[in-house]
Amino acid sequence: MQRDTFVVRRSFFQWLQKRSNPGLIVNSCFIVVLIFSTLLTWREVVVLEEAYISSQRNHLETVASSLDRQLQFGVDKALFFRNSMRDALQKPLAFDVLHQAVDRFDLLRNRPAWQLAVDKERTLPINGVSDAFVEKTVLLNRDDERIRNEISAALEVGYLLRLASSTVQNEERIIYISRAGFYLSTDTPAQSDDIITRYYHLVTQPWFTQQSERNNRARAVRWFISTASSWTGNERMITASIPIYFEHYWYGVVAMDFSFSTMKRLLADATDDHAEGEYQLYDSRLNLIASSESPASLMNRFDEREMAQIAHAIESDTEGGVRLGSRFISWERLDHFDGVVLRVHTLHEGVQGDFGSISIVLALLWALFTAMLLISWLVIRRMVSNMYALQSSLQWQAWHDPLTRLNNRGALFERARILAQQCQQQSLPFSVIQIDLDHFKSINDRFGHQAGDKVLSHAAGIIASGLRENDVAGRVGGEEFCVVLPGVALPEASVVAERIRARIDSKEILVKKSTTLHITASFGVSCAHEKGNYNFEQLQSIADTRLYLAKQGGRNQVIWRDDDKK
Repeated sequence: MQRDTFVVRRSFFQWLQKRSNPGLIVNSCFIVVLIFSTLLTWREVVVLEEAYISSQRNHLETVASSLDRQLQFGVDKALFFRNSMRDALQKPLAFDVLHQAVDRFDLLRNRPAWQLAVDKERTLPINGVSDAFVEKTVLLNRDDERIRNEISAALEVGYLLRLASSTVQNEERIIYISRAGFYLSTDTPAQSDDIITRYYHLVTQPWFTQQSERNNRARAVRWFISTASSWTGNERMITASIPIYFEHYWYGVVAMDFSFSTMKRLLADATDDHAEGEYQLYDSRLNLIASSESPASLMNRFDEREMAQIAHAIESDTEGGVRLGSRFISWERLDHFDGVVLRVHTLHEGVQGDFGSISIVLALLWALFTAMLLISWLVIRRMVSNMYALQSSLQWQAWHDPLTRLNNRGALFERARILAQQCQQQSLPFSVIQIDLDHFKSINDRFGHQAGDKVLSHAAGIIASGLRENDVAGRVGGEEFCVVLPGVALPEASVVAERIRARIDSKEILVKKSTTLHITASFGVSCAHEKGNYNFEQLQSIADTRLYLAKQGGRNQVIWRDDDKK
């Protein structure tokens, strides 16, 4: 049917009104403000975290520098003994007591073990082995042209070593081990019966064997972790060793032993003012040496996977940091020790510190701001909703008849003109039905205006229920109604009118208690296709004329043609 092809086009103002929804604007503003507040808070937390990490690295750098200074003193002492040995080899002292000691060496050199001393109160004794022992290994060498000069130099350095052993020191012992089959040690007893085994133990240690020209071309200080032995109190030692060369000849090694407990004490001294977090000292192979945490059960431990991550990170840089779950690990390599200092800081410690306090304050402020923003949003939403309800109510009241709830006269005429124009543009039919209730005045006179209002409301309901969604119905007078049917031809419009008439005629209305009324209505129908005229006022006038023809013809009927008295 033609009326099924009708499409209602929305105007630009209707489109604009729908998209300028204040509720949508309020929601959008709320979401934008919430997102920006969250991003700003998160940015502050990130900046705070970066500052916190930077401060932790600064603390670590301070600790590493302090520990380096303590270890540097030992390294400088070893370099001093090396330089003293060189000076003594280059310009030996011409003291008779030294010449006599060298002469005694010629008498002792073939003994399995011997000890040579000048003044045990002033200098350390030289402990040696026989020529036969030296000849058994390739690493050792007793050069007759150099041995006398080396013995004299060793006695001179022994005086310095005695002075070093009499003062407060961090190292456990200082040793000079010669390739010529003797050694000096600050822990040598006055009478020693284990010279051979002790010397053998010393020259087989990595810190001695790996100081050859082949293994240490730079002749630099190298650090080693030795195994426990009876001469170290069954405790592992950290040894700093440096080779002694003179005139391109390797004489021996000066070594300094540091115990693990000493390294722990040095680390504790370095971290005295930076107690927050745990500091750990590792060697170059990431073997744990010392920790600032006490007791050991409270120390942070890492599994193999975590140690691999730390090792990978340390390989790429001398300092940095890595996050392992809830722990942040920062590290820095030492300058005067072949190792690295790690600082382990857990999330729990961070929360308890300044970082945690400020983060909690920021979180609370964000939560408070969000709560206030949410409350404001709810209030504004309620205000907008009330405004919409009021606007809708006012708009409805302005466009509708309060009694029948149909369009009032002004609204009907406005909408009818728009629909007529659209139908004219699309060459569609446009029909108008004019309706008037029969004998309505007598109802008001007999039963009162309240009964009349019930009749009007009842009739309006029947009229509205018989229309399509695009059709428009309105009250244009006291008991007079008008229906606009866009896209409906005259015959079809007459069918619609007849259907409404029959429904009105078939029902009775309860106007008072035990009092019912039977009402009827007269109809007049017109269509724009009759004369090609789409003017709504003229079409209504034609329909109104036919309505009066229906009344004159006996009422309760539909007239849709001038020559039809139906």
